[in-house]
Amino acid sequence: MPSPTQRALARVPDRLRPLLVQHRKLVKFLMVGGFCFLLTMAVNFGLKLTVLQAKPVVSLTIATTLATVVSYVLNRQWSFRTNGRQREAILFFVVSALAVLVNDAPLIVSRYVFDLREPDVSHLGQEVADFLSGMIVGTLLAMVFRYWAMKRWVFVAGTRPAPAGEPEPERV
Repeated sequence: MPSPTQRALARVPDRLRPLLVQHRKLVKFLMVGGFCFLLTMAVNFGLKLTVLQAKPVVSLTIATTLATVVSYVLNRQWSFRTNGRQREAILFFVVSALAVLVNDAPLIVSRYVFDLREPDVSHLGQEVADFLSGMIVGTLLAMVFRYWAMKRWVFVAGTRPAPAGEPEPERV
């Protein structure tokens, strides 16, 4: 019986399939990241529009932290399941804590260095600046940092046997 990944690959055009297989960890990482981005956005706006209206950085930090926990579980169970070390959870959360700071930095700069907040700009201008700086720029910077750091220090190839039916992991 084919795995969900194999069933999904069967629907991909033949000429793209080898590229996706070759970069399967990156594809899985990006899929997890996309889901966690949507989760972050929903929690961030839920908090920002209710109990944390005056604290956008706290709202983004809480949303990003929650998505980080979900990301760990999904990446551990799916994206990097053939890799890892015994101390990976600690390393994951250290890297992720740094990534939360990377994610928050553009929002902090937008709000408190460039003063893109009320009353200096309209409410709409503030919300657009918050979204672009925190959710788009911050997420992209943090994603690049996370992928590099996770592959380098957390989910290191060749330290765990491959599950039955999976190809052996590539050696770094």
